[in-house]
Amino acid sequence: MAIQVGDKVPDLLGLDQDGKEVKRSDYKGKKIALYFYPKDNTSGCTAEACSLRDGYPALKAAGYEVIGVSKDSARSHRGFIEKQQLPFRLIADTDTALQQLFGVWAEKKLYGRAYMGTLRTTFIINEEGIVEKIIGPKEVKTSDHANQILNK
Repeated sequence: MAIQVGDKVPDLLGLDQDGKEVKRSDYKGKKIALYFYPKDNTSGCTAEACSLRDGYPALKAAGYEVIGVSKDSARSHRGFIEKQQLPFRLIADTDTALQQLFGVWAEKKLYGRAYMGTLRTTFIINEEGIVEKIIGPKEVKTSDHANQILNK
């Protein structure tokens, strides 16, 4: 059963681009925008990451921390962070365990071909670790995502 609004998220979320554990408890007193995206260095994912980068000061001022998650490796994440100057951590969910837990690893279709992939989704987690809003795949506006979170 995928995590829904009202559910508490697990403490250990995964390992970041530097191999360090990312724990919800590391962000006590902060809201978390946990965003799942398909792939580093692709047009939509770069637009989304850059929106969050550009809106990061306003998100921080509103009490948010941003954490990105994709299936990409830690090495890929390090390159993406460096290239786009991202001020937040990216979880390397190479086995898709976190994506499966959150229900965003699903069958997708492209040109009639079915494959497994990440549904672009953002979970807004409150200070107590409870999901208070989910911005789903059909709702995410990649180039204006920071404002979507701030104006939830």
